[in-house]
Amino acid sequence: MAIERTFSIIKPDATARNLTGAVNAIIEKAGLRIVAQKRIRMTRDQAETFYAVHKARPFFGELVDFMISAPVVVQVLEGEGAIAKYRDVMGATDPSKAADGTIRKLHAKSIGENSVHGSDASETAAIEIAQFFSGNEIVG
Repeated sequence: MAIERTFSIIKPDATARNLTGAVNAIIEKAGLRIVAQKRIRMTRDQAETFYAVHKARPFFGELVDFMISAPVVVQVLEGEGAIAKYRDVMGATDPSKAADGTIRKLHAKSIGENSVHGSDASETAAIEIAQFFSGNEIVG
């Protein structure tokens, strides 16, 4: 399996509860390396751009408001099969359906406040990484 990169966001519900270290520990235990990371306050424009795929959906405004409500931690993760591996580590969007030991099972409050985001494909990962990181900020 090839070494690849994926994008991650530790969302406001998790940063508000000081869970960045706990989430990072799960990521690293799964064999993924954090090759870029920064804590930011996402702007409305950044959130609307990031979630533009959901613009027509009824939850779009609520999602954007949530993502700008508190700081987030944006990350680039690297490893063998990083995209699929991180999606497994995150767990199901609904924490009640997430597997034991996953980030969402351990830390998510609800379907909406589900603690983390991860890219769903290599093309998406490249776009998401480029939105928040320049090349010299990623140190593998």
